[in-house]
Amino acid sequence: MLVFISDLHLSDGTTGTNIHPGAFHIFAERLRYLAARSSWRKDGGYRPVDRIDLVLLGDTFDLIRSQRWLQTDVKPWDDPNNPAVAATVAAIVDGIIATNDSSLSMLQALAAHGTVCVAPASRTGQPVYNAQPQAVPVRTYYMVGNHDWMLHLPGRSYDTLRHKVAHRLALANPLDEPFPHDPAESAVLRETLMRHRVVARHGDIFDPLNFTEDRNASSLGDAITIQLIMRFVNELRRQLGLGISGPLSLGLRELDNVRPLLLAPVWIEGLIERACPTPSLRKHVKQTWDWLADELLQSDMVRQYDSWSPFELVDGLERALKFSKRLTTGWAAKISAWSYQLRGAQGPSYYEHALAEPDFRNRRARHIVYGHTHHSESIPLDASHADGRVLNQLYFNCGSWRRVYQPTQMTASDHEFIPLEQMTFLTLFEGDERGGRPFETWTGMLGVGADEHIVTQPAGARAVPQAVQPPVGGPRLHVPAPHFGGVPQASRSFG
Repeated sequence: MLVFISDLHLSDGTTGTNIHPGAFHIFAERLRYLAARSSWRKDGGYRPVDRIDLVLLGDTFDLIRSQRWLQTDVKPWDDPNNPAVAATVAAIVDGIIATNDSSLSMLQALAAHGTVCVAPASRTGQPVYNAQPQAVPVRTYYMVGNHDWMLHLPGRSYDTLRHKVAHRLALANPLDEPFPHDPAESAVLRETLMRHRVVARHGDIFDPLNFTEDRNASSLGDAITIQLIMRFVNELRRQLGLGISGPLSLGLRELDNVRPLLLAPVWIEGLIERACPTPSLRKHVKQTWDWLADELLQSDMVRQYDSWSPFELVDGLERALKFSKRLTTGWAAKISAWSYQLRGAQGPSYYEHALAEPDFRNRRARHIVYGHTHHSESIPLDASHADGRVLNQLYFNCGSWRRVYQPTQMTASDHEFIPLEQMTFLTLFEGDERGGRPFETWTGMLGVGADEHIVTQPAGARAVPQAVQPPVGGPRLHVPAPHFGGVPQASRSFG
């Protein structure tokens, strides 16, 4: 049994929010259920599953989203051998471990304390429920993504951090190796994935904003998160002080949950319409954002990419990020379309990259598994037939355990978002486990209460019933009637 989870984004508590420990209790319960179900075999007999391999598919520890980067003179894109950089990373790791103690204890218990147990089998292949439960060994592997890439760095300082993380999570990663970014970097992980005929990677390599051909180096995404998103929140709080309203403060705390991140200014526009009572304050917020965006775009970190892309990366970022470059209509759609162009895709899904995986094309892999996008997916890629057998190949994305704000599809204002809290994991079964079923996905989605995210209308503003925007009329939607409904009886024939 092979299980994947991705993008937990556990932070040190200095910015944003973390996953409630209850999610890890739910996960442990589901693993126990899956272990029991996997012990039922294709022939109808019961044989306890012999092991569970759990892969943390990147961005488990979030080493980028920390105020510590704004409280020191070093940044992730500085020389990683600089003792001050290593010390900052170490402080962030310590903060993550301390802040998420209950959650990490649950992950540790899965591998170290026999948390997953099943009933033993009788001689006749049936579960013996009144006997002592049998522990199922759990081996947990840590792979890095674009928010925890520093755990991939070589060197004694980073070895010490890896040992600390490995101990806290009871990892099966070899302690004399950096945590892998690519499965080829770890023989034990590669063997595990090959046994299940699966290709798994975080997926950041397909995102030019978050990968620069070297996973031991920082990316533009780091700079946007630290120098723009986090600085913007800090700067507004410094400038406005007690003048910052409760709704605006609450909204700013959620800013880094917007996906894709380049839609942050679109989301801010909707926020300030509700949380800023005066035009002058709304203008001030936008000017502050544009000022910080200009500083980011003029920085050496960004300017080195000026001629990097045929899509004029820096100019494109300016049009995407700055209010002064805002399009009258369709701003969000054009930002999204440009981000897809950057990675050579037609839409938000990464399945097109899965189609290009060599092990998919040569039929060695049954499944391609990514994370990174924070959007869970299960997409059939191909079905090939030979010698009376069929090989079904699918692409999966493990989604995220974080809150994600997603743009709505039906609005004239172009800046409406709805938050969702989603918890997703993927299980692949080996041989005749789970009655011969090849996989199982599990997604739990929790809606966010209105009092947690909807910003009240500014005092003194004119009340608008039901919705800020007028409803979209039917003729504007051009939605055809269902093909199976409303058809006259006389027309329901071919002759």
